Amino acid sequence: MIGCKCEVCVSNNPKDKRLRSSVLVKTEQTTLVIDTTTDFRYQMLRIDNNKLDAVLYTHPHKDHIGGLDDIRPYNYFQQNSIHIYANELTEKHLRTDFYYAFTENKLPGLPDIKLHRIDLTPFSINDIPIIPILVWHLRMPVYGYRIGDFTYITDANRIDEEEKEKIKGSKILVVNALRKEKHLSHFTLSEAIALAQELGVEQAYFTHISHQLGLNDAINNELPNGIRLAYDGLIIEMD
Repeated sequence: MIGCKCEVCVSNNPKDKRLRSSVLVKTEQTTLVIDTTTDFRYQMLRIDNNKLDAVLYTHPHKDHIGGLDDIRPYNYFQQNSIHIYANELTEKHLRTDFYYAFTENKLPGLPDIKLHRIDLTPFSINDIPIIPILVWHLRMPVYGYRIGDFTYITDANRIDEEEKEKIKGSKILVVNALRKEKHLSHFTLSEAIALAQELGVEQAYFTHISHQLGLNDAINNELPNGIRLAYDGLIIEMD
C-alpha cells in the first residue's frame, strides 16, 4: 500500500480529491469526453453517465489515454462503435497500446472504435463544433480544443501567438496549472494566471493540479477575480 500524509491527501474537502484530468461535454444530441484517463471507468460511474458518442484526445501520455479499454460497456449497451479523434502522434500510441482494438478480426467484447485522424482543421462531432488548438508540452505537440465559447487545454507550458488567437473571445477557459514551482512542461500557477489575463477570458478554471499546489480553498483565496481551481464534479452550463 502506498501511503501519503500530505495536507491534500488527508483533507476532508471533496474538492481536494483529484483524479486525472478530463472533461465531459454534453448537448441534447451528443455526449463526448476529452481524454479517457486511467480513472475513466470510475469517473463515468461516479456521474452515472450512460451515453457516449465520441472521445477527443489531447496527446498520448498514459494518464490521458489509459482508460480507452473501458469504453466497452458503451459499445455493449449502445450497440454501436465509439468514434475517437486523435492526431497522428496520438493515433500511433493508441494503435500500439491498444493493438487488440485495431485488429481486423477482433474477438467479441473487445473495444469497438472508429478512429478519425485529425489535424488543426476545424471539424464537428454531430452538433458540436470543434476547433483544435496546438499547444506545447515542452517539445510534444498537444491539442487543446475550443467548443463554442469554451476552451480546454491540458498539459502545456507554451502556446504560440497564432494559436492564442483561437482562444481569444472564449467565455470559459480551462487550463493546466500544475504547481507554484517552475516545471519543465506544465504551466505554473502564476503562468496560468498570466495566460488567462492575457487572453481576457471571462472565467478561467485551472486543472491538472498536483498535490504540490496545495489545498483548494487556500489557493482559491489567492486567485484574482474570475479565476478559480477546477475540481472533480464541476459542472459548467453554457448557452
